[in-house]
Amino acid sequence: MPHLLNQSLSPTYLKMLLRLGLALALGVFIGLERERRGKEAGVRTFAFAALLGCMGSFLGESYALMSLALLGLLTFFLNWERTRENAPAELTTSAAFFVVGFVGILCGIGYTFLPVAAAIATAALLAWKQPLTGFSLGLTEVELRSAILLAILMFIIYPVLPVHSIDPWHLIQPRTYWGTVILIAMIGFGNYILWRLYGDRGIVLNGFLGGLVNSMLVTTELSQRVRDAGDAMDEPAYRGIMLAVCAKFIRNGVLLGILSFASLTSCIFALGLMLVVSLGFALVPRQKKEEQTTPIPSLKINTPFSLWGAGRIAGLFLALQVGATLAQRVLGSAGFLAVSFVGGFASSAIVAASAGISAAHGKISPVTAGNAVILAAVSSILFSLILIARIARKRKFVISLVFALGAVILIGISGLAIRSFFY
Repeated sequence: MPHLLNQSLSPTYLKMLLRLGLALALGVFIGLERERRGKEAGVRTFAFAALLGCMGSFLGESYALMSLALLGLLTFFLNWERTRENAPAELTTSAAFFVVGFVGILCGIGYTFLPVAAAIATAALLAWKQPLTGFSLGLTEVELRSAILLAILMFIIYPVLPVHSIDPWHLIQPRTYWGTVILIAMIGFGNYILWRLYGDRGIVLNGFLGGLVNSMLVTTELSQRVRDAGDAMDEPAYRGIMLAVCAKFIRNGVLLGILSFASLTSCIFALGLMLVVSLGFALVPRQKKEEQTTPIPSLKINTPFSLWGAGRIAGLFLALQVGATLAQRVLGSAGFLAVSFVGGFASSAIVAASAGISAAHGKISPVTAGNAVILAAVSSILFSLILIARIARKRKFVISLVFALGAVILIGISGLAIRSFFY
């Protein structure tokens, strides 16, 4: 301790001053928010707390612990005084107070990134009280359970799965496959949040964001609306379905690019053509503007993720991956493409994930993976047309979508043919 007090102006001394200054700045930064809200503990109190923690760390571990104990005593008296005044305890401020103490200790030890990140996160949590409270109150029980389930899949189940194949034929790699299932689930969960935030603000966002979550659901529900609502629903339902198709292409492209960027580049031309054509059909109205008076209704997407959904994704992905691998071993690339085309009737996203992971592990070429994604998109569109015809039961509406989606299929196949000349 004496040698610290007798330091001359040296590099070590300057480092200590910089650490002390960083602690002071971070304490003031957090205290500003508390001061603005009129709390008892404001700028100066939080600055002193950070300085106390920093100086305690200078003197040693026992002094650092003592500084935290002193902060705990100060917090106790702060809340005791409010209790005597019949006011609610300042639990949030107290928690932030302890965080600032640790921030000061980290600054004194010599950390920079960690205390700065902690201070910014603390200030953000304090400043965003209303948005966070509104978001939490707006969550349904199902959505909360879905988030917990996704966390279990990511942080509990995934780490304990075997890394290598568990079968003698090297078909099943639990951790690799489960990681892909989690990726699909995370993309779906993020899309669901976007849909919840913006999905009821018009035709474009409703159909497009709904398609990011589940394009088949959008197709099914809007076809039912056409059947039940009459001619007034034809135009918005047509545009909503086409936008859902656009969303499907974007989602599958992102998924493929994450797993195998080379595979995405091999099919980006065909996939881009399909996206542009679909978007063109969606945005160009078929009726006069004054006739489009009926807005698209809200879609019924009740949950972002469920145990049944996780099991379905895992089962479909495993079956598709094993089937495609066996077909590829027996029939080569043609076998993989055939299985991918059939798999597209169930889920084009899972086909994209399967193709991407196979290409990433060298089981198939990036070109084959890209072709598989396009074929899965084609079969998914064909299945959508079957659903539309069976549910909507309106000849004019079905014919218009057959024309539009048929053009999308033709342009996709043409894109593959054009690209084949360059590979």
